[in-house]
Amino acid sequence: MASKKTKDRKYQLASELEEHFDNYKKLFIVDCDNVGSDQMHGIRKAMRGEAVVYCGKNTQMRRVIRTLEESRPELEKIRQAMKLNVALVFTNGDLSKVRDAIVDNKKPSAAKAGSFAQCDVTIEKGITALEPSMTQFLQALNIGSKITKGMIEIINDVELFKEGDKIDASQAALLQKLDITPFEYGLVPKLVFDNGSLFEPAVLDIQESQIIAQFQNCLRNAACVSIGLGKFPTVASVPYSIMIAFANMLAVACELDFSFPQAEEIKAYLADPSAFASAAPAGGSTAAASTTKAAAVEEESEEEEMAGGPGLFDAGGDDY
Repeated sequence: MASKKTKDRKYQLASELEEHFDNYKKLFIVDCDNVGSDQMHGIRKAMRGEAVVYCGKNTQMRRVIRTLEESRPELEKIRQAMKLNVALVFTNGDLSKVRDAIVDNKKPSAAKAGSFAQCDVTIEKGITALEPSMTQFLQALNIGSKITKGMIEIINDVELFKEGDKIDASQAALLQKLDITPFEYGLVPKLVFDNGSLFEPAVLDIQESQIIAQFQNCLRNAACVSIGLGKFPTVASVPYSIMIAFANMLAVACELDFSFPQAEEIKAYLADPSAFASAAPAGGSTAAASTTKAAAVEEESEEEEMAGGPGLFDAGGDDY
């Protein structure tokens, strides 16, 4: 009877997994090491309405995914990533928000013997709640101590272990006796699946403004290379080539007895700058008149710089 119930439960879980793949288009592959059943229940409850957490044996999940690959070959990427102690978090919502919700659902936990440290742990000096009988235990860990008012006092700060170190039984026991819970355990996003693509969760941190800025930078570089070569115009460089050609035409018109409608105003200004200064509003002070003249001189220098612009790239810029 028990074996029949187990078999029925396997079929039920397989059917649920197939339904999740039909109902949801996005998912996270998460690491669920050191996450107990009670904590998993709390995570499911906290994410209800936003996502569905599915846990099962890797062999069974791979078997179900393999059958779905016949109609959805992109799921092969997920099957190949089903390694070690992982679970699936299905969602149709915003991936960034769901990722944050997964990361936020962590629970403080004591250090466990045989596990790897998530962070550096240092025991600060001072009086502890340990009884004098624990002195030998501290000495075995090379921790200097003394008895103060009937309690053990640690003399100096002690770096117990560093991030990534394997925790032994004595270190775990000491932290437990000191009532120190240095770690936090929860689901850790490893991979994200969306629209047939499998990628790292860090991709979700990329902002749209960053993509636009990178594209604009590449576009500027392409325009500079195109203009610098002088013989390979592109869509990106054509507007700049037109501006350079127009600046060259203005320079030629100002130097020679040649003109066109767009150059008339500049030629008139160069011939008589005072005529433009007199166009200032009546009643202006002497300081305002000086400012106008200074602006006129600055505008003239800008026109000269515009005419000399093509020299930055190629003397033949007027070919455009």
